[in-house]
Amino acid sequence: MDSIALSRVRVCDLVGYYAPVKRLVVADAHVGQRGGDAQEMARLVRTLPECGFTELIYLGDAFQYLIGMSKFWTKAVHEVMAAWEVARSRGVQIGLIEGNRDFFLDEADLLARVDWTGRSREFVAGARRYRLDHGDRVNLRDLQYQFWSRFSKSALARAWARLLPRSVAVNIVRSMEIRLAKTNARFRYHTPEKALHRSATRAWAEGVDVLLWGHFHRWWKCSDGRREALVVPAWLDSQQSLAIDRDGVWTLVDVQLVPCEPQPLTR
Repeated sequence: MDSIALSRVRVCDLVGYYAPVKRLVVADAHVGQRGGDAQEMARLVRTLPECGFTELIYLGDAFQYLIGMSKFWTKAVHEVMAAWEVARSRGVQIGLIEGNRDFFLDEADLLARVDWTGRSREFVAGARRYRLDHGDRVNLRDLQYQFWSRFSKSALARAWARLLPRSVAVNIVRSMEIRLAKTNARFRYHTPEKALHRSATRAWAEGVDVLLWGHFHRWWKCSDGRREALVVPAWLDSQQSLAIDRDGVWTLVDVQLVPCEPQPLTR
């Protein structure tokens, strides 16, 4: 099969040529930020069972913002969660890694809709050990964001969120994100390569073979022999995600689950 023919075939159709894919990793979807994106994400989720996926992992910032208490959920959140319910009934696990737009993901309302949440996640595929982390803690130079993150995810903020009426809390989150958007974007879209290299080297020394981040939105990759570290491109901008098969081989795929090449992000 040549490269042209391969580009026209979905990963799930490559039976006998490409090992069945087990996991799909989606970074920075920010669903709810643009029109129609909830429907696009729901369509993607609904295709996963027929393509042999058994786990969908969001590498942080799955929605414009996600708070674990259901009183905060928007129409877009509910629409995607309905697709999660269908996929889970057909054997697909849903996992959420906490990003900078995610708050209190261990709340009971949200845990009833997914299979796991956490700041990071590790698994072994084939002989390769993967570690997944959103990446918002890699660049410590973004001091304003680091302060906001600690405050907004504190026990005090959680108690406050539980007491606030939904409309008031949503307006507060939106206003804070707007105020911090320029600062956070300046650091996010400028990939901190030295910091990423340091983080990758530490992970490799701990036995990790493949380290995945989101957060920075643009594709980036470094390697040391068979060990790798990747920034998965933002689904918001590229509609690309990362498919990981049972043998531990990863492939970048588009919204149709067709293998593709990373596209440059222009900002």
